[in-house]
Amino acid sequence: MELHVQEVTAWLERANENIQENKEYLTTLDQAIGDGDHGINMARGFQEVVNKMTDQDYASVGDVLKDAAMTLMSKVGGASGPLYGTVFLKMSVAAKGKTYLDHATFTNMLEEAVKGVKQRGKAEVGEKTLVDVWAKMMEFFKQNADLQADDIAEEAKQAMNKTKDMMATKGRASYFKERSIGHIDPGAASSYFIFQALAEVVGGED
Repeated sequence: MELHVQEVTAWLERANENIQENKEYLTTLDQAIGDGDHGINMARGFQEVVNKMTDQDYASVGDVLKDAAMTLMSKVGGASGPLYGTVFLKMSVAAKGKTYLDHATFTNMLEEAVKGVKQRGKAEVGEKTLVDVWAKMMEFFKQNADLQADDIAEEAKQAMNKTKDMMATKGRASYFKERSIGHIDPGAASSYFIFQALAEVVGGED
């Protein structure tokens, strides 16, 4: 896997498209165990990321991801803005000065992202949050040096679906306690759409 600036911007653009297309789905998930605004917030935030990137001439991957992080922090409401902002900020630091990403660098970026979001959200794996997808994908990348696009998408989908059987112990969903079981976590779902976008770019889709 090798991602240059052009592919990284394409990743974020495709993530925005996936989130826009699934905005209502994310909202429905969040209505069940949250405030009901996750779809709206994520759609607004990622559209602003794309707007920010338009006509920019980025010298490095780190610069792209830093812009994405700052935009998400300022434009996405609720807990998702700081959490996703942290994810992309940590990735940007790990990619600082890099003109392209290979598998090892991207894996390290995921490790830093997971550390950051765990610390920011005070969350661990198994607590029904976006951490359950990002941590699973970090381990998946660590264990597999030669990944196919379909593998990336499928692994992220499985990680998202596993949150359905978890009881939330963090965030708004934790107020529902046992009633949160049986619902996919909205943050896990939006994370899946981000990794689905990565798979599409790795697979060479337009």
